[in-house]
Amino acid sequence: MIQKLPQAHGKTAFVNARLLDPTTGLDAKGGVLTDGEFIAEVGAGLFEDGVPEDAAIVDCQGQCLAPGLVDMRIQISGKDFDNVGASAVAGGVTTAVCQPNTTPVVDDRSVVEFIARAARRAGLTKVYPYGALTKELKGQELAEMGLLSNSGALGFTDGTLAVPNARTMAQALSYASTYGLMLIQHPEEPTLAEEGVMNEGETATRLGLTGIPKEAELIIIERDLRLAEMTGGRLHFAHVSTAESLDLIRAAKDKGISVTCDTAPPYFALNETAVGDYRTFAKLTPPLRAEADREAIIVGLKDGTIDAIASDHTPKSEDMKRLPFADAAYGGLGMETLLAITLELVHNGHLNLLEALGLITQHPAELLGLSAGRLKAGAAADFIVFDAERGWKVTEQVLISKAKNTPFDGRPVQGRVLKTIIDGRLVFDLDG
Repeated sequence: MIQKLPQAHGKTAFVNARLLDPTTGLDAKGGVLTDGEFIAEVGAGLFEDGVPEDAAIVDCQGQCLAPGLVDMRIQISGKDFDNVGASAVAGGVTTAVCQPNTTPVVDDRSVVEFIARAARRAGLTKVYPYGALTKELKGQELAEMGLLSNSGALGFTDGTLAVPNARTMAQALSYASTYGLMLIQHPEEPTLAEEGVMNEGETATRLGLTGIPKEAELIIIERDLRLAEMTGGRLHFAHVSTAESLDLIRAAKDKGISVTCDTAPPYFALNETAVGDYRTFAKLTPPLRAEADREAIIVGLKDGTIDAIASDHTPKSEDMKRLPFADAAYGGLGMETLLAITLELVHNGHLNLLEALGLITQHPAELLGLSAGRLKAGAAADFIVFDAERGWKVTEQVLISKAKNTPFDGRPVQGRVLKTIIDGRLVFDLDG
């Protein structure tokens, strides 16, 4: 199913498709003609007069054809780019951005360049890095953001660590405002969260687990919004998870502060009860919240307060997850379920199909300044064919990733990637 092919040559006509492009509002029957690595033509009614004689033909059989997914936050475990790429293309992710908490940390331009080379060698999903906001992710001294940006870093963050020092964050935002850089903050005040393992509340009390109060998220968001207003820096909050967080961000946007945010599927599809009987696959950072927060996240997606959905893909070994809940590692897989869980917003009537796709294609691409996430003549031929209605069950047998720690383990879902095309190459074919 996974195919690592050489550079694409010649023309291929993807016929009989339902074209979906959030950037233009396109939702019509049509096709795409690729020529080598690029889209040559796209549109409704394309091929009505026939397919070019020199083109190979792929019949999409009436299924959806949309831009490849742009995942603005994944973690790479070790240097296994083949495994990361295979998991990504199976989920329809054609572009992904990795956190800087790799080994070594992405605080040096040589590491930025290594990641780009390693992803190219893997020949699957395009992977870009974020640069570290502070050296060694220690939250004190700023990394060389200018050099890292020139080398290809798309933004700056300390990954799953908040920058605890307000002065350091203010300096970073001030620098970012000068050079047009985006800072991404993991909003969790470390001293409030350090002893906790799940959301603070009745469920944590019943299970005898130490809770993380939602104020840990709110304190950092409130502080950084004030710093962004003071400096004019561009600020993005990762995986917001509470209703009050959205209230703060919504008000800041109304005020004209340069702030954006994203969330991840667990925060609109699950709540804290998913921890159940100490299910460590549901141990995430930030923690799964209360039902009222989950519902507020959906409202935030509908009204545009939340700009994008990221997978938060965090593979962990069985040894790191098969432990008592308090000792288990944080994180869950996300790329292979990103489309299907996002489509639940459509199936449940919260968003239409183009709105949902925009959150995982167009919007993250625009935030990152990438030309991906659209169907356009002359653009890279990065797109997917998917069946929005096809049902399947998330199990470890189905997942491509070597790690199996998904919080959606055992969940029936609806919507499946059938084909993934990157630079004109068919790199994933579910039924092929």
